[in-house]
Amino acid sequence: MTPNGQKSPSAFDNGIVVFGGSASSELTDKICKYLGLQRGKAITSTFPDGETLIKLDDDVRGKDCFVVQATCPPVNDRLMELLIFIDCLRRASAKRITAVIPYFGYARQDRKSEGRTPITAKLVANMLTKAGADRVLTMNLHADQIQGFFDIPVDHLTAAPLLAKHFVEGNLHDAVLVSPDVGNIKFGSDFAARIGGELAVVHKRRLTGDATVAVSIIGNVDGRNVMMFDDMITTAGTVCEAAKLVRKHGATGIYVAATHGVFAGSAVERLSAANLNEIVVTDTIPIRAEVKEKLSNLTILSVADLVGEAIRRIHEHRSVSALFC
Repeated sequence: MTPNGQKSPSAFDNGIVVFGGSASSELTDKICKYLGLQRGKAITSTFPDGETLIKLDDDVRGKDCFVVQATCPPVNDRLMELLIFIDCLRRASAKRITAVIPYFGYARQDRKSEGRTPITAKLVANMLTKAGADRVLTMNLHADQIQGFFDIPVDHLTAAPLLAKHFVEGNLHDAVLVSPDVGNIKFGSDFAARIGGELAVVHKRRLTGDATVAVSIIGNVDGRNVMMFDDMITTAGTVCEAAKLVRKHGATGIYVAATHGVFAGSAVERLSAANLNEIVVTDTIPIRAEVKEKLSNLTILSVADLVGEAIRRIHEHRSVSALFC
């Protein structure tokens, strides 16, 4: 055993290989450090016409293989790379292949919101299965029902304990957890229970694909420190509109937390102008340097230990859900 209680490489690495895609290279290194493993060796290259080629430099025959790749922007490129990686492992005779997808792109396309539209989250699930994935490990899906889109096992992690711990250790007083929209109440109530705060809900109306307006708030935020937790910050329209509303209702401080920091479109500009006390995200998606530079109130927490422990438990055929008991 290592001094921090982790298993030494010689006690654990027999039969397991962890690879990282281009979107999750840094996170993969942290996961392997937690597990005490050498990262799996593979070369990813791009042909002049844009096609992706992956070549393994490690023998994976009969091995339990994990490939870590967030399908974040550019989503289609990341997804295609993951599919090719899985196919490469399958053709190299890997015993089992687990697609570790810290951020699952296309998760918001989980139903037909109107006529003649696709359910792309289901399509992606089919593609991953067809490519050769035996199971999926992911975190904070936008919609829980996406787990049912797969015909293979899905382990669904949550970053709520990690984010809650950050705020609990910060000794934030008079806190109230505000769910930025009605659809996020389940996440919000879980988070409120973890920090010991009350729950309030913002009712919003979506105007366009990247514009929303906060209409009203259910709950009391006057004179309180408001915490808003969502599964992701994409264009930041929802959270910034909610911030305006709670400030009008007397909130003294506003803290925003999300598992996935997508920061697309004008998100950084909106967040910079929102006068938030703190923005907390995890490293499920690599945060661009310009985002870190412009958002001085940004805190990034790592999910590497959580994902690493889940990988260990999957390899050892132990319960993953026990992590959250």
